[in-house]
Amino acid sequence: MLRIITQLEDAKAELKRICDRTHDEQVTEKESTVREIIDAVRQKGDEALVYYTEKFDRQTLTPETLRVDGARLDAAYQQVSQGLLKAIRKACANIEAFHRQRVPTSWVTFEENGVVLGKRYTPVEKAGIYVPGGRASYPSTVMMNAIPARVAGVSRIVMMTPVGEKGTLSPAVLVAAQEAGISEIYQVGGAQAIAALAYGTETIPSVDVITGPGNIYVTLAKKQVYGTVGIDSLAGPSEVLVIADSSANPVHVAADLLAQAEHDPMAAAVLITTDRAIAQAVALEVERQLSNHPRQTLTEKAIAHYGVAIVVDTLETAAELSDIFAPEHLELEVEDPWDLLSHIHQAGAIFLGHDTPEAVGDYLAGPNHTLPTSGAARYASPLSTETFMKHSSLVQYTRSALADVAIDIDVLTRAEGLPSHGDSVRLRVEDSST
Repeated sequence: MLRIITQLEDAKAELKRICDRTHDEQVTEKESTVREIIDAVRQKGDEALVYYTEKFDRQTLTPETLRVDGARLDAAYQQVSQGLLKAIRKACANIEAFHRQRVPTSWVTFEENGVVLGKRYTPVEKAGIYVPGGRASYPSTVMMNAIPARVAGVSRIVMMTPVGEKGTLSPAVLVAAQEAGISEIYQVGGAQAIAALAYGTETIPSVDVITGPGNIYVTLAKKQVYGTVGIDSLAGPSEVLVIADSSANPVHVAADLLAQAEHDPMAAAVLITTDRAIAQAVALEVERQLSNHPRQTLTEKAIAHYGVAIVVDTLETAAELSDIFAPEHLELEVEDPWDLLSHIHQAGAIFLGHDTPEAVGDYLAGPNHTLPTSGAARYASPLSTETFMKHSSLVQYTRSALADVAIDIDVLTRAEGLPSHGDSVRLRVEDSST
């Protein structure tokens, strides 16, 4: 049953508890395991990948079969319906169109006395995309990670995904990868896949940036290789926060909460409403929709541990609580969502109005669904083309422009005790006066 909270301080405490749910007491032990895996991959390369794939995934591979061959890629198209292929292609088009609006452009300015300043944006050379397996297949994750990389201009995109329980790879994932522009796919998962992307093996290239969600071992591996490569984020379990007033439909709100809860037993589903009757109706509707849910056991665990309905006096208070939680997904199921939006400052993705469920953002709208979780929306942003790009500062001075600032630079370099810095300016200026 969805718990209902009416006291503000209790609500704040509950939101903090939910936000902190990823603080696993066994993380230290898992970090040690991940470190061992990374070290083994660095030292033994493909041999380690074959060993860990058999150990963890119960699948026997060889270095020659780590990469998914062209025949399997072609066959995947025969294993998906035309309806699914059409939907994948439509999603690809929408995602690409959105992300093409976000490509940074290089710029320069020409200041007085010959000073030129600017920024030059360039894509990374190689990107690694991790696509999880396990409880479900995720063609949407493929598209959301690969397309921004391609739009950014990355020349080589490598995908890693674990083999399923029956020794197969999802045809939908393989098709989505190809439609998104990826043909270099390796059937390796877990921390060992992240290590391979970071350091390279005989078969798999090292990359510059790794993106994509995974389980705790994947997340810890990304954390440990950060610095050797760039990463998108340290993703935690999925979460949604719905703000609803009396105009909301409890049936729809309940479905939206369950849409997050069905991801994972640690997924969070939070409702904040100004109407106690809505809270009660949603709680009952959650129970009804759960009664015949295909993923009932998993989803019930998420609702039982991390599902809550909070009743507040005003929408402004609802916005304040939402900002404290800084949700990955925020739905504004209220009469005037654009007015409420002005009170919202921290969220990964915001869905406005009664007819904009979070699922449209997961699959088809175009904005990225790889979002900051566990309160990271306070400082982080969704995955985008910028994730796969870097910028360099551009600076050019003429001799006269350098002379204009020479005294100021000299004062600053002396203050820091770095005389050669000052000399590098002074000597040029003196040369120009002789």
